[in-house]
This record gives sequence, structure tokens and C-alpha cells, in this order.
Amino acid sequence: MMYDARKIEALKNRYPAGTRIELISMDDPYTKLKSGDKGTVLGVDDAGQIVMNWDSGSSLSLIPGEDSFKIACENQIDDEEDMEL
Repeated sequence: MMYDARKIEALKNRYPAGTRIELISMDDPYTKLKSGDKGTVLGVDDAGQIVMNWDSGSSLSLIPGEDSFKIACENQIDDEEDMEL
């Protein structure tokens, strides 16, 4: 799936480098990635794929519209504890 320049720019803004992602599902019979795996966004390529560095060591990119994923909120508990101080 190819995206136009405007859609790619929107993806870059939504998923900037350093964003933590949690995989929900991926329809790829050859990957060892599974639901709940987390990784860090390296960037968005010219085809609109989200280039990843998965904690498991994989570098398989995400394809918006085909793969299911969300931004991971790993520090939510820490942030809530800090607010109570």
C-alpha cells in the first residue's frame, strides 16, 4: 500500500522516531513477533511503513492499515505516582 506525501507526513508526525509501539496483531506467517511485543520507531519510510527496532531484535516494519498496533504507555504508572507527590 502506497501513501501520498500528505499521508506520509501525517504518519511521521503521529509516530516520530523514539515513539514506543505495542503490537496488537500482524498478518505475517514468517514473523516471530506476537501480540504484546514492544519496539521503538526509527522513522517512517517513503512508502509509509513505520520502520521499527523491536525489543526482540526484529527490524520488521509496520504497515498502517494492515498491521494492528498502538502507542505504548509504559510510564503511565510512574507518571501517576509522580503526580501524587
